[in-house]
Amino acid sequence: MASITSPSLPRSKSETTLFADLRASWHAFVTKAFSPYRPELHYMRGPGPAWRAKHKALSPAVNTMLAEIRSAKARKASPSA
Repeated sequence: MASITSPSLPRSKSETTLFADLRASWHAFVTKAFSPYRPELHYMRGPGPAWRAKHKALSPAVNTMLAEIRSAKARKASPSA
């Protein structure tokens, strides 16, 4: 059985670099277009407890509300005589 083979044609340096550049740009496109990283799925939903502890500036309305809650809890916890 005979097999058909052909000798490869010699390529010039410009053809090789053109092919390499085309391949590199195609690879970069595919990598960016089909990247599994999607930052919109991992966005922060606001400051967390560490930020609140560091910036403990509460508005007057919140301070008033907290004082009312604390006094209500104190009244509930103390036995009625």
